Amino acid sequence: MAAARGHVQDPNDRRLRPIYDYLDNGNNKMAIQQADKLLKKHKELHCAKVLKAIGLQRTGKQDEAFTLAQEVATLEPTDDNSLQALTILYREMHRPELVTKLYEAAVKKVPLSEEYHSHLFMAYARVGEYKKMQQAGMALYKIVPKNPYYFWSVMSLVMQAISAEDEKLALTMYLPLAERMVEKMVKEEKIEAEAEVQLYYMILERLGKCEEALKVIRGPLGEKLTSELQSRENKCMMIYQRLQRWPECNALAHKLLLKNPDEWQYYGFYFSSLFHILDQSWCPPDEGEDCLEGPVHHTVDKVVRFVEERVKGEENKESHALRGPYLARLELLHRLRERGSSEENLLGEPLELMVQFFAKFGDKPCCITDLKIYLHLLSPEQHVQFINRLSEAVPLAEPGEEFAFPEDTKALQRHLCLCQLSRALGMHHSLDVDAKLKLISELKARYHHGLKFGKNALKTELQFSDMYCLMAAHVYIDLWVETEDENMVWHCLGLLQEGLSHSSSNAQFKLLLLLLYCRLGAFEPVVDLYSGLDAKHVQHDTIGYLLTRYAESLGQFAAASQACNFSLRFYHSNQKDTSEYIIQAYKYGAFEKIPEFIALRNRLNQSLHFAQVRTEKMFLDLFLEADIVVSLEESVKAMSLTAEEDDISWNNLRDNRDLLVFTCWDPKERQLSEENRHQSLEEESIWLKMRSLTLRLIASLSSLGHAPTIQNSALTSENGIGDKTSSLSTLLSQLDHTLQTATQLAEKHIQYPLLGPPSTRLARALSCGSCQCQSAAFQLAVHLLELESVGLDESTELQAQICNGFQTLTVQLQEMQNKCEGDLLEMKESRLKTRPSLLENIVFFVETVSIVLWVASYCAKILRPLKTSLQKKKKKKRMSALLCRW
Repeated sequence: MAAARGHVQDPNDRRLRPIYDYLDNGNNKMAIQQADKLLKKHKELHCAKVLKAIGLQRTGKQDEAFTLAQEVATLEPTDDNSLQALTILYREMHRPELVTKLYEAAVKKVPLSEEYHSHLFMAYARVGEYKKMQQAGMALYKIVPKNPYYFWSVMSLVMQAISAEDEKLALTMYLPLAERMVEKMVKEEKIEAEAEVQLYYMILERLGKCEEALKVIRGPLGEKLTSELQSRENKCMMIYQRLQRWPECNALAHKLLLKNPDEWQYYGFYFSSLFHILDQSWCPPDEGEDCLEGPVHHTVDKVVRFVEERVKGEENKESHALRGPYLARLELLHRLRERGSSEENLLGEPLELMVQFFAKFGDKPCCITDLKIYLHLLSPEQHVQFINRLSEAVPLAEPGEEFAFPEDTKALQRHLCLCQLSRALGMHHSLDVDAKLKLISELKARYHHGLKFGKNALKTELQFSDMYCLMAAHVYIDLWVETEDENMVWHCLGLLQEGLSHSSSNAQFKLLLLLLYCRLGAFEPVVDLYSGLDAKHVQHDTIGYLLTRYAESLGQFAAASQACNFSLRFYHSNQKDTSEYIIQAYKYGAFEKIPEFIALRNRLNQSLHFAQVRTEKMFLDLFLEADIVVSLEESVKAMSLTAEEDDISWNNLRDNRDLLVFTCWDPKERQLSEENRHQSLEEESIWLKMRSLTLRLIASLSSLGHAPTIQNSALTSENGIGDKTSSLSTLLSQLDHTLQTATQLAEKHIQYPLLGPPSTRLARALSCGSCQCQSAAFQLAVHLLELESVGLDESTELQAQICNGFQTLTVQLQEMQNKCEGDLLEMKESRLKTRPSLLENIVFFVETVSIVLWVASYCAKILRPLKTSLQKKKKKKRMSALLCRW
């Protein structure tokens, strides 16, 4: 609002300023009152009316606000104040398409205004009207012939190509036209900025004209690519790869590594190009240079020699050695072994190379992540030898009563890396129970000893020995899983809470505590722990599942609703935020970022988690409010829920969950596998399908209403009863089919690693009978709808089915209730054991009872008039019999 106020240059500025101030300060009621006072004196002051509409919108009176706004919009204002205020209002209403109409009208009235044309282009950008953006860009360029406007139009053509459903159309029309437009500027020598060259390169690349793109990058235009280091070289590298010109790729990577031997991506290009050269049996020419980029290393021997030279260069340094060359040796050895090449021996023994790396970089926290991915190079027989060799490089003080402790943080980091590598090699998992308990004692002692190094640390800083604490917690979890002794997990919780008291910012402590509390059924501490993570932006999509998965299933409906709202706010704001990013990218010429922003928006819109929280939020609203605060019909209408429309794009669902958010040092065979990922996604999708169909069935139920009893079935279509039956039956058939698939999946009893994805509520819903009971309830509604259509006289068999349905439903509910009985905490053999499954059973029972009550309410609406009709018939028969006797 302050920005808008800055443009006010007329005498009305003084009059409008108080309203702007009230709105900026959040005092919307006073803004409305001030606007009303102003409008009494100055009815023609349209901006005041719009500002009043903004105040009404922010106080929840959307309909009044929209009516006021439309009153001004129909006048097609051209003053900056009204246009900008309307723009703000429409954005807050999530109606950006109305902004385009505003500026279309303004441009017609003031056709030579650069500002209005520019606003119109950006308004089109917000709604993704790429063709109109192209036209608006060219119209703007004709008025004010500036390069950025011209290239806005070119980029809009590129976006039409990217968004086109027909790829052929993109390659034959949009991109060639964009190419010709840029070539025109090149021939006229009007290319001025780096962004324009970037866009030209993007067009050529998408057209597959790699040779032409290469000429642009290596030519005079390429000299403008200065915003990123090695920008030209990186683009050349990508083109060489696409053209499969491996000698040039190899030579360029070699040249770049000479300048920057620590740039890891160049090693990837260097090694990959070598193996392609070997596969193609390429040989350098007899005369002249090997290729355009210089000498080519076309043999393993040359590449090994080059890498060893880089390592020697680092060894001669007195300080700050680079890790890249050392890791490059291990990476090359790994790739050679994958190819089954005997030349791997040229590099030496993996064990020796890794020991050398540890000796050089073992005091850095990154050492574990560097070495962990190459542990497979060691044979199982070498594991103990490897750890023993590393132990020699860990400087510890003389042992005291029990353990030898490090004297400084570098020695502590080396020993910590040693412990992490031991766990990654499976040495912790192979220990028996007593040995694991002894290991925990050692890790805890080392953790407490290491706290002295962080006495002066800030509250936001982590303690140097935190990883000892986390590793001890992991060993406790191993014991819990192995022995099913819950005492282990209680000890683990105590240890993690102690760790959190010393390192209040340690996200791994919070994440693990959150997971364990949820597994035990204790949800109360979880909300604060999740809030303490201070998740930012896209993290709501990647780790939000940790909270929303358990909140509802553990009976915390208010917390679950709040968590869903929190996530949904992020997803809804994503649309608005991404539009702003795109507009800024156009303004500053960052054209290559625009497709990335749109890809991000699509990724979030198609998120599995987004679909889940949206569905569960509607369930929670229905369970908490329908027929309590308002009727079921009103609740369904308020959330715009329809039985016919399935708003989930099943074929495009994206699993954006970060399933590796927990620090884990387990061996590969104990970690989350790709198969686990696919199984988890399948399970999540099936559960979402079941919930979505149930929701639509509830919506279908609420829309049925009550129609008069029709004796003649031929008339049913006139009353729509036949269509309603068909809709309900179709949805129920889909639910039953999904239920069968879900049952087959549940029978596989898939187990994920404890630090992997949590299982869905599917197995519990099936085992407690919730899904089956809900399906039976909806089937009863279908039968009642058929009874309403057919009538009582011709439905003897149907009436029997309905009676059986009611009896079956009663039995199923009783069985569900029986599964809810028991204690959430019980003592077994003097050990405390939690039973969170009981909580889930109770939640499913409550949900199912709610659905059954809605079905019963609908059944009552149908049966009451049928009963009345039957009583009238019986009364008539009795009267007729009496008359006959008389």
